Amino acid sequence: QVQLVESGGGLVQAGGSLRLSCAASGGTFSSYAMGWFRQAPGKEREFVAAVSWSGGMTYSADSVKGRFAISRDNAKNTVYLQMNSLKPEDTAVYYCAAARQPLAYAGRRSERYDYWGQGTQVTVSS
Repeated sequence: QVQLVESGGGLVQAGGSLRLSCAASGGTFSSYAMGWFRQAPGKEREFVAAVSWSGGMTYSADSVKGRFAISRDNAKNTVYLQMNSLKPEDTAVYYCAAARQPLAYAGRRSERYDYWGQGTQVTVSS
């Protein structure tokens, strides 16, 4: 069983930056595709970004391309989400997720991710 713990959320002004971290334990981190999803109040959970087990392939939602970057450090069992040029509409709870299937299969679909963290709140003020 994999446990995922997110950190790095907080309150930031529009145009600012945050880096989220997700630390994994209890499994073989380097074998999982990893993703970030977010859920704003009253909205469905949506895909943000994902990275393959090696870090060599990434996917990003159109809404965050050019502003957010996902990366991973398999030696530290950690995946990151660097968020720049933040906007008020980025306000949400951000969740880290791990997929036992390759990124090409898991992709942007939340139901294909097997393990989830508890989430970290990101609030962007205007």
